[in-house]
Amino acid sequence: MTLSTKTPPALERWQQRRRRAGQLGARYPYAAQLLTLYQRLLEVQEPAHAAALAAPPAPAQLAGYVAERIAPTIVAVTIAHGPAPLAAAARELRGGASAVIARWLAGEIMAPVDNYFARASTAPVLEALTAYGFGAAADDPGHCPRCGGLPQLAFTGGTDDVLVTAPRRLLCARCGASWPHARLVCAACGESSTDTLVIHADAERFPHLRAETCRGCRSYLISVDLRRDPEAVPEVDELAALPLDLWVQERGFGKIVPNLMGIG
Repeated sequence: MTLSTKTPPALERWQQRRRRAGQLGARYPYAAQLLTLYQRLLEVQEPAHAAALAAPPAPAQLAGYVAERIAPTIVAVTIAHGPAPLAAAARELRGGASAVIARWLAGEIMAPVDNYFARASTAPVLEALTAYGFGAAADDPGHCPRCGGLPQLAFTGGTDDVLVTAPRRLLCARCGASWPHARLVCAACGESSTDTLVIHADAERFPHLRAETCRGCRSYLISVDLRRDPEAVPEVDELAALPLDLWVQERGFGKIVPNLMGIG
């Protein structure tokens, strides 16, 4: 009998993230420190994801499970590889992770540093638990149908049919699931007027990235076009879109959900 050596799809995604973070860190020096920290986080998030896939915690035990098994390694990685202010915050967090994670899971508005630790610790487990149907599904097209979370970004995939427009999808900021969403419709408020929805891009530096803004609710999303860069990994490339983020934020727009590193 020949044993397959192919990486399971659930774990292959982590390899793709690590590879892309290395590529983008070399390509965009301004994002190198951020992406280095992200790579180190992936190294501890991947085994946490695999463990939760193999033996998922009960929903009622989730905050304690994450605080005990994952948060300490997130804190250690942040102290070792994060920028000085974030590393200092990590030292102060020790011992209080469970409460922070429980508040984040409850959807409370928290300080950016608390959001970072809770999300970095919990997201790999939530990503695993969606395979078991965990989470509060939502019917609202602007929320994740698996867990009810808000979108982190939009992305457009390829299609083999030249006569078919590539679909637009949203990626959940909580569990990493994606779902289809209508093109030219604001994911935050549902606005569809072309006079209100405005695209901002820097085609020379970021040919596959753009900021989709809504003048109605003043929100925006970074959109990743995989047709222009098939090697892109949306959740990683979004981290490298900092110049676009700053440009639209200076004009009064706010990201629907700040990303893992608090950009937005």
